[in-house]
Amino acid sequence: QVQLVESGGGLVQAGGSLRLSCAASGSMFSIYAMGWYRQAPGKQRELVARITSGSSTNYAGSVKGRFTISRDNAKNTVYLQMNSLKPEDTAVYYCAQERGVVVFGQGTQVTVSS
Repeated sequence: QVQLVESGGGLVQAGGSLRLSCAASGSMFSIYAMGWYRQAPGKQRELVARITSGSSTNYAGSVKGRFTISRDNAKNTVYLQMNSLKPEDTAVYYCAQERGVVVFGQGTQVTVSS
């Protein structure tokens, strides 16, 4: 059973940056697509960014140009660099691995103050 552990969340002022990390246990990390989702209070969980095994990426329109997803297969880790943060980016951010079913981590809180 894979385990995904997120880190790097916190409180930041609008316009600031954060980098989230997600460390995955288990083998064959490199063959799976990885993603970052977020869920704000009272809203549905949404896909923010996704990276394939071949490192192709796609982003939600609301974060395109501000967020960058990347992966380091040697470290079994996926990252989300978040720049120019806005208060509306405030949410719990979840790492996800697509392995037939989508497996989520426990989440990390990101709070952007205005």
